[in-house]
This record gives sequence, C-alpha cells and structure tokens, in this order.
Amino acid sequence: MRRRTTSCVCLVLGIAILLSACATAPMSTSAPNPVMAEPAGVASMTETSASNSTTAAPTAEEAARFADEAEKTLSELGVEANHAGWIQANFITYDTQILSARASERLLIEAVKYAKGAARFDKLELPYDTRRRLDLLKLSLTAPAPSDPEKTKELTQIAAKLDAMYGEGKYCPPGKSGEDCLDILEITRIFANSRNPKELADTWAGWHTISPDMKPHYQRLVELSNEGATELGYKDTGALWRSKYDMPPDEFSTELDRLWGQVKPLYESLHCYVRARLNQKYGSKVVPESGPIPAHLLGNIWAQQWGNIYDLVAPAKADPGYDLTEILKRKKTDARQMVRHGEAFFSSLGFDPLPETFWERSLFTKPKDREVVCHASAWDLDDENDLRIKMCIEPTAEDFRTIHHELGHNYYQRAYNKLPYIYRNSANDGFHEAIGDVIALSVTPKYLKQIGLIKQEPDASKDLGLLMKDALDGVAFLPFGLLVDQWRWKVFSGEITPENYNKGWWDLRLKYQGLTAPVARGENAFDPGAKYHVPGNVPYTRYFLARILQYQFHRSLCQTAGQTGPLNRCTIYGNAAAGEKLRNMLAMGQSRPWPEALEAATGQRQMDATAIIDYFAPLKTWLDAQNKGRQCGW
Repeated sequence: MRRRTTSCVCLVLGIAILLSACATAPMSTSAPNPVMAEPAGVASMTETSASNSTTAAPTAEEAARFADEAEKTLSELGVEANHAGWIQANFITYDTQILSARASERLLIEAVKYAKGAARFDKLELPYDTRRRLDLLKLSLTAPAPSDPEKTKELTQIAAKLDAMYGEGKYCPPGKSGEDCLDILEITRIFANSRNPKELADTWAGWHTISPDMKPHYQRLVELSNEGATELGYKDTGALWRSKYDMPPDEFSTELDRLWGQVKPLYESLHCYVRARLNQKYGSKVVPESGPIPAHLLGNIWAQQWGNIYDLVAPAKADPGYDLTEILKRKKTDARQMVRHGEAFFSSLGFDPLPETFWERSLFTKPKDREVVCHASAWDLDDENDLRIKMCIEPTAEDFRTIHHELGHNYYQRAYNKLPYIYRNSANDGFHEAIGDVIALSVTPKYLKQIGLIKQEPDASKDLGLLMKDALDGVAFLPFGLLVDQWRWKVFSGEITPENYNKGWWDLRLKYQGLTAPVARGENAFDPGAKYHVPGNVPYTRYFLARILQYQFHRSLCQTAGQTGPLNRCTIYGNAAAGEKLRNMLAMGQSRPWPEALEAATGQRQMDATAIIDYFAPLKTWLDAQNKGRQCGW
C-alpha cells in the first residue's frame, strides 16, 4: 500500500493512483491477475468471511492473523508493482504500460479483498495495533476497485492509460511537429521567462490540448472507483479520501474551512498587489484593475505558484543580492552535485547518508533517447532501503529546493522502515509533503552561505524581497492546493457532472484563486486533466495541509534550534537538537493518530496556520499599505 511518494511540485506516477499508500503519494498500484493463486495462509479468509459470519463469530486472534497475512501479501505484491511502476515511468511504451497494469492489478485485487475482509472485524473490541492496522487497511485505497475482477482489470488499464497520456503530452505550435513540439519542461521554461501575453496564451491553450481525450477515461475511472468505494461502505470515493485523517469526513471538511479562513486574508492581499503590478505591466486590456487575474500571466502553466514573475512584482530596492539559478549555472553545478547538497543537509542533522544504490538507480536527468515522466517523485521500492528519486533536474533555484523536498520523502521512508508494513507511512499524507517542504524552508541565505554558494548573507533590509519570493510560491499555492480536491470530491459525489467538468473546475478556480482562463473554455475541454494529479488520481489536499504544517514545523524546529530572529531567516542546517526532534517524529510513521505525531514535533495537537501569518507578517503589513485605495477581491 505505500509505494513511492510524490511531492508538491512532484507527483506520483500513474497507477500510483490506485492505492493510497503512504499518506504522500506513494506509488501504489494494484491489479490482480484473475488467474493468480490465493495468497498462502489467508487463502480465502476474505472470500469465506461472508458465509462464516453467519456461523462463527470472528475472534481477536483471527483479526490479528488476518492483519499479519494482509501485511505479508501486500508487501510482496507491492514491491513487484513498485518495480513495474518504476520501469513504466522511466520507459514509457505500450508494453511497459501493460506490465505495470498487470502488476498493479494483482496488488489492487488483493488490497480490495483485504480492505473488505477487514470490515468483518469492525464490531470487535481489539488491541490498539490490531484495530489500527485493520482500519488503515480499509482506508488504503485511493481508487478502490469493484469486486468484479473484470472491472478491476479495467480500472488498472485506465489508470495506466491516463498516466501515459499525460506523460506523452506535448504541444505542437502551428507549423511544428515531431521534435519541434513542446513537452512540459519546455513549456515550463516559456512560462518562467516569457513576458509576451500572446505567446503565453497560445502556449497555455496548446498545453491544454493534451487533456480533452482523457475525459471519457476519467469519467469511467470515477464510476468504477465510486462502485468500489460504496462496496467498502463509503458514500463515494471522495468520502473515503476524507476519512483518512483520524476524524469523520464532514469534520475534516470543516477543518479545511477553518485553516483556509486563517490564511485567506494573506492570499487576498497578495492577489490584490500582484494584480495591480500586472495591470501596470500589461495594461487594462490584458489585466483589469479589479476582478480576477488571467491565469496565463503568473509564471506557471497551472498558476499554482507565482515565483517566476518576481521581477514584475518585486518591492523597490529589495533585490536579495544573489540569483541562485545563476550561481548554480556559473559554478556548473550538475544534477548529481545538486542532490549531494540535499544529502549533506540531512547529514548535518544527524541522518545517515543515502545508500549507494540510491546513486546507482535514481534518475537525475531527462534521457535523450526515450520519454519519461519528468514530474519529480521520491520512491521506496522495497519498503526498506531501495530509495530513489526520479527527476529531470535543471540547474535552477526551484529544482535545488525540490531536491531537498524529495529527499525529505526518502528520509521519512527510511525512518519508519522498521515498523510493521501498514505503519510504514506518514502520520497523514500532509506530513509526508510537509517534511520535504520544511527542509526547503531552511534553504535560506544563511544556509547558502554555510555551504559556500554565496559569500555573505544579504542585509536584513532585503528581507521584504525574500518574503515576497517565498509568498509568490508558498502563499499563492494555498488556494490551488485546496481546490483540486474540492473539484474531485464534487465529481465523485455527482455534484459536478461530466457535462460540467470544465465549468466546475473554473468556478472553483475563480472562487478560491481569483483567476480566469486566458481563452474561452467549454465542455469540449478537460482542463483539470492538464494537471498531472488529476489523470494520475493523486489526492491533492495533502499539499494544502503540507503548506500549513511546514510553517508549523518550521516554527517549532527553529525554536528547538534556539532561533530568536525572524522565521524567514532561520535554517536548521547543522542543528543536532532539531534533527533529533525531527527523527523521533518521522520514526512514528503512521503507528499513531496524526495529532500525536504533530504534538511530538510541535507540542500542538491541532494544525495551526498562524505560523504562516507569523512568517509573513512584515510582508502582510507592507502589502496592505501598497493596496490602500485599491479595490481588492474579485
């Protein structure tokens, strides 16, 4: 149930969508081979449970034995599926899709059986570990397959198909073909650098041509997944996803509303200021003085992070005095050296070095001879020590931070690898993402000086610019991190029907982000599919929670490290006490409810967005002064 993990900018690949695995986006798949023999020992503990339930009451001993057998079987099949998934992600062909789908099918059919079989013990009073393992078994599925083996097979094939459709996606500008077409890396570069509204609008529309053909496949995935979820006793797949947080689904939705309410004023201040600066740059015909911002002008194809337009919105005289991307290029820092910097960060906290197999088996750069899924992801192929990352690394500040983030997943995976299989996961899926993100927050000028990438820290008067840079990524992301699953939950529940997939998507983007599409959109489009996590069926709320948790963790770890200055100036690099606190929490895995893990790291049992407010307080004051007299909101 837990396979590789993915991250905020990174995702899980393809079939990973089937098993929720680690609260992060582990690579989990599943798909049974209908002719596969029953696992030894359980043989038909799951199949016979229905008939036995009328003649023999289940026992605590039977429940413990069932959980043990489930762990053994799913672990073995999971490793097989992980290897098949790794090959598929790194060699995108028809045949690798088939092989990955079959491995996924074998895993999924057993995961579904065990999830449904675990329900037989629901009414028993059981020891804590047995009860928790059984509950986690039921919640382990991301796209639960129906009982019908043919439908399970269909679901895994759709999963592989959608993953490949995204991975092979390219935009061919008019008159271009073949090698002249643009993949997502080239499109990312255009959005990072271009300031031509027409070029950006054309490229935006071009990338979104990869997804309309996904729509019927996605619609069928929703139907099959919902059928499997109802068999498990959930209203729909969205309700199952929201049940994974150690609280009732409706209570979790309320918690999300509370957290969004804490950070929304900060986002609205940033949105208002950025809109005004874009209006000054492009004029009112392109960006109105009031209302939503066109989504193609924010430096990112999905407008989920806005850091690439820092040059357009930077406070006056707030240049931090260095450009990390330029430094990396000038020093000719290659991909492997960038990853070594990330490893050294964790070593400075007292973590053991990565295994040699990590360096032998990871993918660091995009191959020239084949298509691969370039989204950054972290993998634990054997749930023990076969750790890897898969990235198409460029010498940029963004990828430098992303590497630290992805390694956070790997070190988390290794920290809990001695626990029982079902506990080898993060406390909740937001935790896995937050650990990578909190390390990225420590990539500060002080840290860059410590490792020799800059000669001296900028003066404190430059902090406003640094905070703006961080806000354009961290704060701007918050509503996007929330809305992706808001859309999917409405799709799973039927509130948004297939006839309104695209309208529902843009209604939410307007509501939460205050953005509109740069060109007219209709239901012949399927714009959600142009974001990997949707065709990949990777839950996305984890990334919103990660943003909340990363600042909460950062504040606590900085206090442990004795930091007394502004939060944005703190790095925990080289601090053994912060490292020990972090390791202790990571080692808990998913063995305890997430509030206990949160308390171990922060002393708090409730997620708290006030750390974000504390971190950006100077910027918020400045933004509000700049926005005086403007009509904010949309």
